[in-house]
Amino acid sequence: MFYGLNKVIKSLLPKQLFYRGLLIVATPIIILQITITLVFFDSLWIKTNKGLTRALVSELKTFVNAYDNEEVNKDFILLLFEENFNLDINYKKNIQMPSHLDDRWFSPIDRSLRRELKSKNLNYWFDTTSHKELVDLKIRYKDGYFQFFIPKERLTSSSVRIFVFWITLPALLVIFIAMIFLKNQTKPIIKLAEASEKFGRGEEIEEFRPSGALEIRKAGFEFDRMMRRIKSHLSQRSEMLSGISHDLRTPLTRIKLQLAFIKDSSISSELSKDVIEMEKMLNEYLQFSKTGAEETTKKFRLDELISNIVEKYKNGKIKINKIEHILFVGRENLLKRCFNNFIDNSLKFGNKIEIEVKKLKKDIIIDFHDDGPGIPVNEYENVFKPFYKVDKSRSETKSSVGLGLAISQDIINSHGGKIRLDKSRMGGLKLRVFLPF
Repeated sequence: MFYGLNKVIKSLLPKQLFYRGLLIVATPIIILQITITLVFFDSLWIKTNKGLTRALVSELKTFVNAYDNEEVNKDFILLLFEENFNLDINYKKNIQMPSHLDDRWFSPIDRSLRRELKSKNLNYWFDTTSHKELVDLKIRYKDGYFQFFIPKERLTSSSVRIFVFWITLPALLVIFIAMIFLKNQTKPIIKLAEASEKFGRGEEIEEFRPSGALEIRKAGFEFDRMMRRIKSHLSQRSEMLSGISHDLRTPLTRIKLQLAFIKDSSISSELSKDVIEMEKMLNEYLQFSKTGAEETTKKFRLDELISNIVEKYKNGKIKINKIEHILFVGRENLLKRCFNNFIDNSLKFGNKIEIEVKKLKKDIIIDFHDDGPGIPVNEYENVFKPFYKVDKSRSETKSSVGLGLAISQDIINSHGGKIRLDKSRMGGLKLRVFLPF
């Protein structure tokens, strides 16, 4: 139960650190403002208004009683109350009071006035909306009624607007200052995340300066050190393997020369095939390491790259869906090599190829469908291992050394993407590429 409730609450909370921090700052301020406002309205404003209304109705009741008891000079009573109590009083003789308006139960002034008039057993009618500064109040007296025009300040305290203003303005000011500070605190984290994302996609990070609080700056320094160590390690690995591959070409050339002197043609032919296969392995890896080392990331149109690759094959059996304009940041030649390898493999074992490119919100999905024999599900992970060949569904061939998919996966991973294999709707293999957009 608590786990489910916790999950629901988490789903409602904002995901970004800036808005979470703002929520932490703003929530106590808002709760405090609501509490103070409720206390103010209950203990001060409502009670003050109630006291003012009770005093006014008591004055009106006193006036009616005094006017009724005065036998000689009733005008004196009118003048006395008008001058001392700031009232405008008129007596309407032999005129019926108007019918009651709709009760405005949401208005505190109306509720208080109605309650106090009823408590004094007065037959009344009033209107608090027709005049901006006055309340029109009528009280029945004999065959007519008294009409009172009462200033609204006699019924309610005008300090409520000032109170609301002064309690709201500081709160907004505090929240605004908190937003500025939170923005400055989250900016270094966003920069660190962007740098990590670029590095994960294999992009060059020109300059990264750690900033922000001590903990964030420390994380930035550690990321910078880690990035440099990884770059150094990858560079050393590529240089070492490239050197080894290059050095092996010399003994292979000598072996080829020595094979020419072997008189047994069958033995010479078999050994020559093995030497040729080894040369292909070395040449393929040397080409990959040379291209990867020299090429830098840049912005290019991915849709044009894929369309140009398909056009160069000049094969009507390769179909591609209509691609929308896609700008991508990466290493164009490496991706070209990768897509060429996918198409070559499909043409090697199948007759038809369908390519679909979809642009989602955060990813670009590229599907390669073929009608070949496919690959068993239990071999999906193995085919990405270097020098691995599937013997059952894909026949052995000397034209492949088993590095194509391994190199292709390395290229896609260096761009922050991934490759998934599945069953194609054409009966063969579906190769799906995810690239972060």
